[in-house]
Amino acid sequence: MRKNLSPKPYLYPQPVLVIGTYNEDGSPNAMVAAWGSVSDVNQVAIYVANSHKTMDNIKKRKCFTISMANAANIKQIDYLGLNSGHKVADKFVKSGLTAVKSDKIDAPTIAELPLTLECTMVSYAEEPELLLGEVVNVSAEEGILDENGKIDVKKLNPICYDTAGHGYYALGEKIGNAFSDGKAI
Repeated sequence: MRKNLSPKPYLYPQPVLVIGTYNEDGSPNAMVAAWGSVSDVNQVAIYVANSHKTMDNIKKRKCFTISMANAANIKQIDYLGLNSGHKVADKFVKSGLTAVKSDKIDAPTIAELPLTLECTMVSYAEEPELLLGEVVNVSAEEGILDENGKIDVKKLNPICYDTAGHGYYALGEKIGNAFSDGKAI
């Protein structure tokens, strides 16, 4: 039997994204976002409230990085999500994470997070506070790549956010092959 729940956007998995920018003084800043996805072949879309320090930085520098949060750094990632850059000026430093300047854009990558999308700002809509970014580079630690140089999700070990229960979860096992398994029907 089904039970009706309140109308909420319960879609799974919800990636935990870490958005990196530089503040006005050049210090690194990062925030955590869960409402993001692919919006086109080389574009991403993330709902980011205009009130975030990160949005101020993106509007000024016109670029940002997106890293996939992983299980190994959950405490540091959650710390970034709990604290506002408007209230804690050095929250990135306090998180214990390491900022590394991107080669392609004016934004930091996070050394401890092995996959980063380097993006330029395409647009920002004040309503519904939607940021579109063009992916200009993807950098990945070799340790998360398979023998063919492709990202191995198990090695990446990204985490997802549970909107209903406010938990973080690691992705599970591979259960099938896209564009292939359905051919058996």
